[in-house]
Amino acid sequence: MARSAPWPPAGPPARCVPLKSRTEPEAFAQSRPPGRLAAVIAADAVGLAAGYALDLAFGDPRRFHPVAGFGRAAGALERRVYAPSRWAGLVFTAAAVGAPVLAGVGLAAATRHQPVARAALTAAATWTVLGGRTLRREARTMAGHLERGDLPAARGRLGHLCGRDPSALDERELARATVESVAENTSDAVVAPLLWGGVAGLPGLLGYRAANTLDAMVGHRSARYERFGTAAARLDDALNLAPSRLTGLLTIGLAVVGGGTHRETWRVWRRDRNDHPSPNAGQCEAAMAGALGVRLGGRNVYFGRSEVRPLIGDGPRPSAKDARRAARVSAAVGAGAALMAIGLAWSRTELLGRLRARAGVPPSWTAQGKPRRKERC
Repeated sequence: MARSAPWPPAGPPARCVPLKSRTEPEAFAQSRPPGRLAAVIAADAVGLAAGYALDLAFGDPRRFHPVAGFGRAAGALERRVYAPSRWAGLVFTAAAVGAPVLAGVGLAAATRHQPVARAALTAAATWTVLGGRTLRREARTMAGHLERGDLPAARGRLGHLCGRDPSALDERELARATVESVAENTSDAVVAPLLWGGVAGLPGLLGYRAANTLDAMVGHRSARYERFGTAAARLDDALNLAPSRLTGLLTIGLAVVGGGTHRETWRVWRRDRNDHPSPNAGQCEAAMAGALGVRLGGRNVYFGRSEVRPLIGDGPRPSAKDARRAARVSAAVGAGAALMAIGLAWSRTELLGRLRARAGVPPSWTAQGKPRRKERC
């Protein structure tokens, strides 16, 4: 008589092999979230690409700009909580930046199973927070005024780029202000929002733009904001540490667009990047000076105060043609940053799968992106 097989069988059936017994590639493949979840995560990448394309084609919305609306709301909040203290400034910054971040988290959660809606929201947010086309348009407008010798028009236009007092600036100083503003704002208005969008999606896009707007409003040194604006300025500095250095490196890699060389741009950037009083602006300005072969820095006059900054770069003071060259470099750097941000957003699918595999989390997602019911073994 044949001996019957033991019951219950020794060990689990083949389809219930514990995750720990699988090889790492098998575990990764099993725990990677396919289907709808992966599509939602990838929607951030699609939305970033679409938003960048919208900015490239249309620039900032001319009416009802959401950032302008945020600025008015932040101004109203400032009037309610202002006090000449760092503590009041910290409360103001936490509330004004925290609200957009929480809104981004809520929108991301609401669209966690809706990839089309997530892509559309990310595209709209990206378009809203980017300012690349507008920045380049202003640089070219300034160059046109300077090329025609129309200094009054150029002085009247400078306020669209920076807060310097243009009343006594000549052609070379107006061109220098333009090149420096393009260099710094390539990071602030293009590279940084793209990078934070690639890393953190909607919360990253909205939170960064809120922090950067607050810095422009209250982060400068004045009698009113000397203490109140400290928190906003420090937060903006922290958020721009990585983007400003990435901007410098991309400018080095794309220096040929502005007529420079990689070697010379690298040399100037390494030598002069830390001479600037800002921990971030010097990274961008030094690289731009090297790419264009010009000298930046010197005395900057603002309304009610002046600053003397170290010289950056070698060569002559910028001219109108250098403002146009700076705009071309800015466009190339923005394109490079967009590709990197899209890659970062797309790679979050892979990263999530690997983290689940390393943590030993069993596969729990079906092809439709919904939790799978536990099976009996």
